[in-house]
Amino acid sequence: MSDSTPAPAAAPVLEVWCDLQCPDCRTALDDLRALRARYGNRLELRLRHFPLEKNKHAFAAAQAAEEAWEQGRGWEYAEALLGRVEELGRKGEPFLVELARELDLDAEEFDTALIDGRHILIVDADQAEGKAIGVTGTPTYVIGGERLDGGKSQEGLRERIEQIADRLLAGPEQEQAPEPEPEPEQK
Repeated sequence: MSDSTPAPAAAPVLEVWCDLQCPDCRTALDDLRALRARYGNRLELRLRHFPLEKNKHAFAAAQAAEEAWEQGRGWEYAEALLGRVEELGRKGEPFLVELARELDLDAEEFDTALIDGRHILIVDADQAEGKAIGVTGTPTYVIGGERLDGGKSQEGLRERIEQIADRLLAGPEQEQAPEPEPEPEQK
């Protein structure tokens, strides 16, 4: 007996290129929460690392977030960290371990991961891929092959992401048949 149930379509992916010490990325959290509330598991959100040179602790923060993912709590850690970017700026890398402890993660493993650099290649790969596709600042979103820059303003970005996500979720028949242009009126 064969299962004739069609396989569920893969959820569209929204990649969020982020610097975990960036105040603009903190502002973007409200939009990300709203998108998760609206779409649930129908839209896959992926945090991609793009630590900016101007943010002294951003590279270490990206490594710490990867350790949080290893421990099964990546989004929770990233959100908590973004909510406290000023504190990270003041306290530096010890704050990354302190936050892990506050969230009941294995803080000793965080400390070890930051020392041994086990997540550096992931962060480097994200950053290289971001540069290759034209990411220059954070947050930057990529969905359906379209790049949206949120570093200057978040205004209207969630609505644009929703439009693209809705189109992708509607299926390929919607993508292949764009709205026809209206015929010019003849006099």
